[in-house]
Amino acid sequence: STSPDDLHGMLAARAVVTELGGSTSHAAVVGRALGVPCVVGCGTGACEQLAGRTVTVDGGAGRVYDGALSV
Repeated sequence: STSPDDLHGMLAARAVVTELGGSTSHAAVVGRALGVPCVVGCGTGACEQLAGRTVTVDGGAGRVYDGALSV
């Protein structure tokens, strides 16, 4: 999850993925306002599995894909 203290990180991020949260969570609301792709509520352990990997985040579909997809 994110909090207001995470705003600077969200400004620098290319995308945001969280284990907790829903469509009205801090990450989702701020991500939409910043135009940063965001997928929230992926479940416990999801971020640990993604750490250090390149992924593609589709905020519109709510999906996280393994690797860098051409867009």
